[in-house]
Amino acid sequence: MKNLIIITAFVATTVTVLACNNGNKSAAVTSADSTGMASATKKPGAEGPSATAVKGLLDNYLQLKNALAADNSDQAAAAGKALAQGFVKFDQTALNAAQKKSFADIEGDAKEMAEHIGKSAGNLPHQREHFEMLSQDMVDLVKLFGAGQTLYVDHCPMYNHNKGANWLSETEAIKNPYLGTQMPTCGSIKEEIK
Repeated sequence: MKNLIIITAFVATTVTVLACNNGNKSAAVTSADSTGMASATKKPGAEGPSATAVKGLLDNYLQLKNALAADNSDQAAAAGKALAQGFVKFDQTALNAAQKKSFADIEGDAKEMAEHIGKSAGNLPHQREHFEMLSQDMVDLVKLFGAGQTLYVDHCPMYNHNKGANWLSETEAIKNPYLGTQMPTCGSIKEEIK
């Protein structure tokens, strides 16, 4: 098992380096199984009805991402409010104790970021700052519980003074929520989650 993890890490690193060197905008670095966890790091009990519950959160997140990509601050605010409410209403009854703890760790920060986005209509730069942090939490959530669909972790290398930022997408086509209509296709696929 240890060798499998080392080999998987080596392959992922090699593919990443090759994709960056070739300028390939659609290179998938990691493929995960149907629960959203890479097979070498899959946690017991990570599958089941929780993926269905995550789907509602993910739908609101994707609406938010698409609104930011279209420079629509009002729609982003509405999606942020809906996402924050989704975290409040998330049904945790099917989760085991470890999953509940992991969800609580993600939920507190993600809900706060979504609320900030919801209260910041008319201020795209501020919404995008909170979206960056929210996106990390959503990637963690999907990897923990699955999403019931193929997703892509996209990366914008130019956001935040070239520090870069990631986001989740439902399509292979890049629609950059950080740069919006200024540079809508800037970015690359960093990882595929199945």
